[in-house]
Amino acid sequence: MTGDDHALARDLAVQAGRRLLDLRAQGGEADVLRKAGDRLAHDFLTAELAARRPGDVVLSEEGADNPARLDAERVWIVDPLDGTREFGEPGRTDWAVHVALWEKGDLVAGAVALPAQDQVLSTAEPPPPRPGGEAPARIRIVVSRNRPPAFVRNISGLIDAELVPLGSAGAKVAAVINGEVDAYVHGGGFYEWDTAAPVAVARAAGLHASRIDGSALAYNQPDLLMPDILVCPPALAGTLLRAIREVKEV
Repeated sequence: MTGDDHALARDLAVQAGRRLLDLRAQGGEADVLRKAGDRLAHDFLTAELAARRPGDVVLSEEGADNPARLDAERVWIVDPLDGTREFGEPGRTDWAVHVALWEKGDLVAGAVALPAQDQVLSTAEPPPPRPGGEAPARIRIVVSRNRPPAFVRNISGLIDAELVPLGSAGAKVAAVINGEVDAYVHGGGFYEWDTAAPVAVARAAGLHASRIDGSALAYNQPDLLMPDILVCPPALAGTLLRAIREVKEV
């Protein structure tokens, strides 16, 4: 990997985001807009990566899985439009574009563009680590708008945490990176492209990112389904992992 990979992830996420903003500005029926957004961003990202990194494999939510990725040394994992639901709702800003690079066993570069917030977080210019120190008086955990896992509500009751609903996975992890919330806990299952870029950026920003049992997150796996995730400052990881373990054992 070279520094150019970091810049490429950032630039492609930003450029795809601009195209999505232009499409959204045209208006139209929500479901049609969502489908058009998925296709527009996918076609742009895959064409650019094919031209600029022709030897690499691309894994995209909107594309067919390529079995060659399992033998490849470099795989771009992209979610062309993370938060398709929110994209189709006028005024919502919690949707994102994810571009990540997996190389020889781990994530090495990534970018999360939040076009409607005019923001991009990337490993090209890693966000500064959040200040350490004491835990907040009340931990804020970001959760799904529509289906927050029951065990997260149980964690909230156990440690008196505040639950903050938000849209896409990228927007949720960005909220942790930016200090708007303290943690993202999810146990309802999703796919590698939902978290690859956010996790790459979170790690670069000095955050803890793991499965909810504390084990490592793995990417470019034969099964693309990812069961769960925890992203938080390292100082909160022990508290949250203990709380998760306790509510899971009940």
